[in-house]
Amino acid sequence: MTDYTGYLFWGFLVIYGIIMFLLSPKKVTDKGFFEGVSNTGEKPTNMMLMLSIFISWIFAKSVTNAANLGAQYGFVGGLAYAVYWLCIPLTGYAIYRLRIKYGAKGLVSFLTSHYGKFAAVAFSAAILIRLFNEVWSNTSVVGGYYGASGSKEFIWSAIIFTVITLVYSIWGGLRSSIVTDVIQALIFIFFVGWVMVLILPKHNITEFFTAGNWALETGVDMLLVSGLQILSYGFHDPVLTDRGFITEEKTMLKAFIVSGLLGFLAILIFSFIGIHANLIGMKVSSNVPAALGQTLGVAGYFAMITVMVSAAGSTLDSTFSSLGKLTAVELPELSGRKIPSNAKTIAIFVMIAFAIIGNLPMIMGTDILKATTISGTMVIGLAPIFLLHGIFKPTKLGFHISFWVGIVLGIMLAAGSIPASWAIGTGKNALTLGVNLYGLIICTLGYIIPSFFAKGK
Repeated sequence: MTDYTGYLFWGFLVIYGIIMFLLSPKKVTDKGFFEGVSNTGEKPTNMMLMLSIFISWIFAKSVTNAANLGAQYGFVGGLAYAVYWLCIPLTGYAIYRLRIKYGAKGLVSFLTSHYGKFAAVAFSAAILIRLFNEVWSNTSVVGGYYGASGSKEFIWSAIIFTVITLVYSIWGGLRSSIVTDVIQALIFIFFVGWVMVLILPKHNITEFFTAGNWALETGVDMLLVSGLQILSYGFHDPVLTDRGFITEEKTMLKAFIVSGLLGFLAILIFSFIGIHANLIGMKVSSNVPAALGQTLGVAGYFAMITVMVSAAGSTLDSTFSSLGKLTAVELPELSGRKIPSNAKTIAIFVMIAFAIIGNLPMIMGTDILKATTISGTMVIGLAPIFLLHGIFKPTKLGFHISFWVGIVLGIMLAAGSIPASWAIGTGKNALTLGVNLYGLIICTLGYIIPSFFAKGK
């Protein structure tokens, strides 16, 4: 960066922080902090909920991964990543069903009631890992626009961004997250449109749709992985599921369906950035949007930074609010105690702790794609638990077989200890595809079979 553009981009980060401070609620009730209602007790409107889900799930790491996959595999790569967003309507329907038929008030309390405390504790641990990943994977993306990974500029920009998000999250919890999500969604949509205006006219539109090859080894294996993982992926993300219990059931379901479809389209369109980079012969890197942004001039690069900061901010504030609710409300309830009178103070302490600990992988430098594919494999066992509950008699044994098989397979995949014979095809994601397909079959059978031997109704 030149001195001029450097001041511009650092100044933007400061101005972004000031805007978020001014527009986020400063004083909220405990109910607003943990459940997102206004000080007068009003629940978020359908539009607020829809925009909140939409932008909270447009992670900065996700738009980066979508562009990277578009550059690597063409249209099939972008489609493969966009498919993940179809888990939002599916998760919304599952939550709707659990609320209507079983009176579920939250996933942790639901598991406690039907599968026991140990099941809820295991699930909560998986959630904490997910939220931990969300901190570093999103701050790393922001840092990548200010300097190379590990550089002083990279680390300081990520830290400043974290502090900005942490402060307004501490003020208002989930209410602040939802209110700022609306602003961040509008910013994101405007600046993505700006980037598309710069890129789309450079090619015939058919070039984007015909880029790449439809074969297992050229991205179809990743498409199939995401198609399998959407059956379970949404359930381990409280950024999404917390929003499934704060409004009336039908309002919630409509918001989940619309936001999921919009997210699918947004990610698919953003992958065109990577396809464009491929078409002009750019070298594929770990951060294609940043590399491409530098070729679009100051205005184009500024637009790219704005997209990433708004996307990362919406996810990070939701991460902090979900951490607060899980540790200060749901875990005390799980242990059989009343919600502590200082629940908000406990939540704030946890937010600060995770803001610090969660950034350690960012400082050390870690591949952001790992935050998706590995965690997605580890939770494949959640699919039968939440989708088949009631269709087959729920059993504690069925829960634990399904849940822990997925966890073990995910760890083995990450450790490189899965036999090569499990691979389907010869592509980069061949082993991941095999583990997810065979693993999901094992998890499903492990959940179903104990139900045939359960006593009682």
